[in-house]
Amino acid sequence: MSTTVLVVEDEKEIRELLRRYLERAGHGVLTTGSGAEAVRLLGERRVDLALLDLGLPDVDGDEVLREAREQGRVPVVVLTARTAVEDRIHGLRLGADDYVTKPFSPTEVVLRVGAVLQRARGAGTADAPVPSYGGGRLRIDEARHEAVLDGVAVELTPTEWGLLTTLASVPGRVYSRYELVNRVRGYEFAGYERTVDSHVKNLRRKLGPAGPALVETVLGVGYRLGWPRDP
Repeated sequence: MSTTVLVVEDEKEIRELLRRYLERAGHGVLTTGSGAEAVRLLGERRVDLALLDLGLPDVDGDEVLREAREQGRVPVVVLTARTAVEDRIHGLRLGADDYVTKPFSPTEVVLRVGAVLQRARGAGTADAPVPSYGGGRLRIDEARHEAVLDGVAVELTPTEWGLLTTLASVPGRVYSRYELVNRVRGYEFAGYERTVDSHVKNLRRKLGPAGPALVETVLGVGYRLGWPRDP
């Protein structure tokens, strides 16, 4: 089934450029220059990913991002002229899965969209055994794209999911921030260490009291999964 990308960009030339490149890559594309219209489309149409400009004329892009997070956990790639690292981290803290600054290469945007969609789909097969950790407290079902902690499903963004599954692939192994950003995000960019730290903080918060022990910090190196995989 073809994926559908919602392009939310108030500049018509950029909106049409992205539409052409995304369609050439095989995606179905919805476009709008209105934040209010974007919120409506997110609620009424099947959207697999939103490509969102934060500088919209009617509704603040941050609000559209929050709506995307509330309506079906739609992955979001932020597109903006804001270049400061603090602005990037602000968007990521709101739940963005990737961040592209203007001016940009439309080919790069399409590649990043594809990488986020691939992470969101997860991996594995329905027949594969579901691994558990910490005496059964944590179960990670990649086929269902589901993490269950103490019997309760944990709602994760695609980036948080990627962090958790990467750490869980070899429990106890220490992953540097450099490794994590390349495995989970698929590329390098300035300020990546702070970005990984922000996502880890959000992941721990969602894991509740078990978060710090489950996702351990190794000072000066990176992070590891603190619970062993069950036999």
